[in-house]
Amino acid sequence: MHDFVYYTPTKIIFGKNTEQQCGSLVKACKCRKVLIHYGGQSALRSGLVDRIKAALDAEGLAHVTLGGVVPNPRLSLIREGIELARSQGVDFVLAVGGGSVIDSAKAIAYGAANEGDVWDYYMARRKPDACLPIGCVVTIAAAGSEMSSSTVVTNEENGFKRSFKTDMARPAFAVMNPELTLTLPAFQTACGCVDILMHTMERYFGHGSNMDITDSISEGLLRTVMHHATVLRDDPANYESRAEVMWAGSLSHNGLTGCGSDGGDWATHMIEHELSGMFDVAHGAGLSAIWGSWARHVLAHRPDRFALFAERVMGVARAESDIATGLRGIEAMEAFFRSLHMPTSLKELDLAPTDAQLAEMAEKALVGKSHIGSVKKLLPPDIVAIFAASR
Repeated sequence: MHDFVYYTPTKIIFGKNTEQQCGSLVKACKCRKVLIHYGGQSALRSGLVDRIKAALDAEGLAHVTLGGVVPNPRLSLIREGIELARSQGVDFVLAVGGGSVIDSAKAIAYGAANEGDVWDYYMARRKPDACLPIGCVVTIAAAGSEMSSSTVVTNEENGFKRSFKTDMARPAFAVMNPELTLTLPAFQTACGCVDILMHTMERYFGHGSNMDITDSISEGLLRTVMHHATVLRDDPANYESRAEVMWAGSLSHNGLTGCGSDGGDWATHMIEHELSGMFDVAHGAGLSAIWGSWARHVLAHRPDRFALFAERVMGVARAESDIATGLRGIEAMEAFFRSLHMPTSLKELDLAPTDAQLAEMAEKALVGKSHIGSVKKLLPPDIVAIFAASR
């Protein structure tokens, strides 16, 4: 095992009608003016934003709003939010939405608390000195950004999609009401479940050894999400399954399933970032389209790990070798993705990138890095081969 630090300062308020506590939660942070940041019209039509405003009003807290966040959150809106926060004297950012909204809110919180261009952090040109406090009202179970240190932003000017993380951006609190996810479209629910699975699978597959207890937590989480994803496919209004998936999303990306590991692989995420940066695909769909090709490409470097995954998570019978068993597990996971009507190839995403586009994405993935991945250290030819195999 590897040494580790497990740090999760976010207070979780989980259950029905919990958004009504937003005012007291912000007040406890000793803040006075809130930027309510959200995505599309659903947060307004449902009355959620109005309920949150009323909760803030009840505690005497001023607020301004900024909507318009889209999947793969855009740097241009973040810069607009930074200027709004600075000009209005905002001292707290409240994200109302899923991972894209929370990531956008984190970027605004960095930018408002520091001088210069926030994009510099994502390109590793400099580091922030501060970050405004952040809270979340989670409406989509997926990214786990409500408990993570990470934020992912797309610069639409150059097509780069980059992540950045510090513990300063871990939210002070996350309000999690599963009722807010009951009306999500089937595709969005499935994308979220894939993202949750992948956050733990990225940590499960690495180059070093893992702790037995962490493996057991990870395997149990993966099996649980797969079960309830299937339930929600057939019964989308099932509150219990919505609650299970929502809490799993937080646990999958707060560091718990990586304790004692080498940090995980993360190549599938980094490759998908280039795919969605260029083609603006849904993150979960991009992950399911790429993962099988990545897994086959690196299988020979950790056949024991893939065999363990196949037996313990996917429940497949052991074959004559670790390689053969691991391959059965990969095929079983792809079959599961397809059972949720998720793509397992670029063709199923209706994408046909040219060789030049594959090469461009592969080069972008390594900007500022010597390689990506841990199971196998991937270079541009590896990334091109993974993309090509997923066509």
